[in-house]
Amino acid sequence: MSALVIWESLTGTTRKAADLVAAGLRAAGIETTVSPAARVDLAALSAARLVIVGTWTDGIFVVGQKPGRAARLWSLPFMTGKPAFVFCTYAVDPGHAVQKLAAIVEDRGAEVIGGQAVSRFHVERDCTALVEQVLDAVLPVS
Repeated sequence: MSALVIWESLTGTTRKAADLVAAGLRAAGIETTVSPAARVDLAALSAARLVIVGTWTDGIFVVGQKPGRAARLWSLPFMTGKPAFVFCTYAVDPGHAVQKLAAIVEDRGAEVIGGQAVSRFHVERDCTALVEQVLDAVLPVS
């Protein structure tokens, strides 16, 4: 199995989260590539059996939350038929940013099967939870 983690970051928190998710997947034996949303590795996307897309939460503290740089995310390459997970990093309140990101990724043709809000104050904990969610969904039960 191979995976591609696509990230969009403003302050570096989402990039750190993407790297942690990739490390967790690699530790589980999944070949994983990490790519910025501005320059998606098309060969890795084509080969990937799983896609994870992450960005930060944009908006005014507790209202109007949305995925950061949504316009760029709406321009991601098509991921038709690929299972996907999404995550949004946040400082105060993610609102519905994760669900809104899922809608964008589904519009690009992927089948979103999970997602996670990642607190900038608990990045390691929340990324571990996301990796567990991914592994539960894609690895066979032994």
